[in-house]
Amino acid sequence: MDKIERLRQWLRDRNLSAFIFPSTDPHSGEYVPERWKTREWISGFNGSAGTAVVTLTDAALWTDSRYFLAAEQQLAGTPFRLMKERLADTPTIARWLGQVLPQGSRVGIDGWVNTVDDARRLQGDLQFEGLELVIAPDPADDLWEGRPSVPLNPIEIQPIAFAGEEATSKLERLRNRLHEQHADGIIVTQLDDIAWLTNLRGTDVHCCPLFVSYLTVTTDEACLYTDPRKVSPEVADYLSAQGIRLDSYANVRCLGGRIIIDPSTCNHALIQHTADAASECRIIEHPNIVAPTKAVKNESEIAGYRRAMQRDGVALVRFLRWLLPAVEAGGETEISIDRKLTALRAEQPLYRDMSFDTIAGYAAHGAIVHYEATPETDAKLEPRGLLLLDSGAQYQDGTTDITRTIALGPLTDEERTDYTLVLKGHIRLAMAKFPAGTSGTQLDVLARYAMWQQGLNFLHGTGHGVGSYLNVHEGPHQIRMNYMPAPLRAGMTVTNEPGIYKTGKHGCRTENTQLITHFRDSEYGEFLQFEPLTLCPIDTTPIRREMMAADEIEWLNSYHEHVCRELLPLLDNEDDRQWLREATRPL
Repeated sequence: MDKIERLRQWLRDRNLSAFIFPSTDPHSGEYVPERWKTREWISGFNGSAGTAVVTLTDAALWTDSRYFLAAEQQLAGTPFRLMKERLADTPTIARWLGQVLPQGSRVGIDGWVNTVDDARRLQGDLQFEGLELVIAPDPADDLWEGRPSVPLNPIEIQPIAFAGEEATSKLERLRNRLHEQHADGIIVTQLDDIAWLTNLRGTDVHCCPLFVSYLTVTTDEACLYTDPRKVSPEVADYLSAQGIRLDSYANVRCLGGRIIIDPSTCNHALIQHTADAASECRIIEHPNIVAPTKAVKNESEIAGYRRAMQRDGVALVRFLRWLLPAVEAGGETEISIDRKLTALRAEQPLYRDMSFDTIAGYAAHGAIVHYEATPETDAKLEPRGLLLLDSGAQYQDGTTDITRTIALGPLTDEERTDYTLVLKGHIRLAMAKFPAGTSGTQLDVLARYAMWQQGLNFLHGTGHGVGSYLNVHEGPHQIRMNYMPAPLRAGMTVTNEPGIYKTGKHGCRTENTQLITHFRDSEYGEFLQFEPLTLCPIDTTPIRREMMAADEIEWLNSYHEHVCRELLPLLDNEDDRQWLREATRPL
């Protein structure tokens, strides 16, 4: 009996008619440890976003536009039908279940991997359809043969030279926020918040230096809940010195009083678990109060970004100088160039890992926004057309994220036009001056304006925060079309990455990581600006110069002058140095 049929029998035994598998773990992470990849286990689809639903007679998977093509390929031959999110004719999960299930049917979810908000929203939607939501056990516990355990990788201390602030100081600032909210404590559930607050790092999560844990902070104590086998004597002594008690992961609980949780990230089961452990505990729902503080980088973190970007820039220059001759010689593929770039980065001091899985999309693959080459799809690079390369690294003093679209040879007029429209959008946003407190949504149009005039657009966000040797995607601030109210503040990092994607043809994206800095004060208050942190030439060969405004060309020439000035002294090979001089020539 295959796993779908075994799951259906499991559902019948519990009087359930369906089960919903999200992509998340108990900590609402973007990347999740292998243990919690239940959606991938049941469906076979391995994209970072998606929800699988299995009923007694049917199965479907919802995912967004980044994964439409990949999901179609991976779901072929499975019982799952693809549901394309945000298209007019695609029903919601609740609506579909209302269509295929009898009234009164019971639909199960695992409360440990669904947030309070998600469970509440789903309960209302299912109730509207005449269905009942049931918080059920995790079926993977019974059915997933050889299910991975919770990771036991050791926890490491992030040196204060890179962190820039002691954990005791961060906890004191958090306690001040608790006082402002008239709260007695907080349960911190997101792993990057915990790593930042404690100045600890780990390797439990793919591409993210995190460790599986919870953290509770009250007015007079803090407790880290994680597997004690992960904690060395050195880390145990460090925790004690920082005033942080240690307990087992499964023992997470609150100590009573008014306790803050973020319902958008805290899992539903933890609330019930907490209430059972301390009946006098009163839950206060409040948006994340750690993330806005973490997002504003201190001087040590900013200095770390600058050093990491220099080393990353050296690796990228060496890669780009190698790339075109290697493609001309033949034999290079999307996977092989990924390996080459990763190897060059790994030679750099303080390199720890990739910051996300590389997107190396040649020609038509560049139109798949979150494409990841596999042995089955691995395209050979030819000396023509565009290569979209989105990559990044985790250095112990900073996290990098960069996209360059590279002309491998002759281009069509359409490819050059699209490339130039994307570059114009990137530059317009990079040049912005704006009042402190502006949200990313208010700036988003700058990146899209030129392409909008040609009836073009992109469906992903324009920019996201970047962690300091933490997650490459960090909030709460974003730059995107839909309303994101988080204000932009000096000291935040944010990417700038507009793109154009034409299915079956090509994709273009240009991305730098930027630092928000002070611009000037006036009678209208403080104004801010963006400083590019990324140090890498932008390919000028595809540019249609007649489409570029004078100030856009001026910005590009100034950026290239800055890149050359920063990287030239760090290159010890004259061929690399000469390539960089040529790549950063004024347009």
